[in-house]
This record gives sequence, structure tokens and C-alpha cells, in this order.
Amino acid sequence: MAKKRVFISFDYDNDRALKDFMIGQAKHTDSPFEIINMSLKEAAPEREWLAKARAAITRSEIVIVMLGSKTKSASGVLKEIAIANELKKTTFQIIGYKDGSSSWAVPGAGRVYRWDWENLKKLLA
Repeated sequence: MAKKRVFISFDYDNDRALKDFMIGQAKHTDSPFEIINMSLKEAAPEREWLAKARAAITRSEIVIVMLGSKTKSASGVLKEIAIANELKKTTFQIIGYKDGSSSWAVPGAGRVYRWDWENLKKLLA
């Protein structure tokens, strides 16, 4: 079975570790997904950054927002979700920390789930 192509959206300034953990889970032999790209942070003009983000999201099947306490106010995440919604991509949110809360959710970014391996496998199967 082909693996789902996933774009990971996260607060680059505060939650890079969450991206690393997701990359690790994608490498499991029984992983139903592969990460094709993730939030971008470059010293590039915003127009270029947005074009690169749009291209990566276009190639994905699913956009996952990794939630930290400041994610819902991260401008890059908000722009990525706007693109995902415009392109009608499936989106959902994963609470990235044990002490996390659904109050961290990004408006318009889909349903919120607790992060565990079984949830991911079901959501991405």
C-alpha cells in the first residue's frame, strides 16, 4: 500500500522538536505515511516562501498541524493552513505535548487529536 504524503505545519520558532519526532515516526517500518515537506523558515522574501509552501502543500495529501502553546498565533502556520484550505487538503491537528490542550488549536485546521502512534496510524491509513 502506498504511503500517504504528509506536509507538517508547526511553529518553527518554538516547536521544531515536534517536527523531528514526526520524522522519526515516519521512518517506522509500519508507518503509513511519509513526510514530503514541512514548515519552511528561510531568509527569503515572503513571496518566495509562500510559493515554496504552496508547492509543497499541493504535493501533499494531508496537512498535519503539530500543536504547541503558541501555534495558533504563528503566522507561518496560519498561512500554510489558509493554503491547505484553499487547496481543499485534508487537515487535522495533533497536540504535540503531554500537557497540551485542545485550546491550542488553530482555527480552521481540522479536528484535534492526542498524539500517539495508534492515532497516527488510524488517521493516516
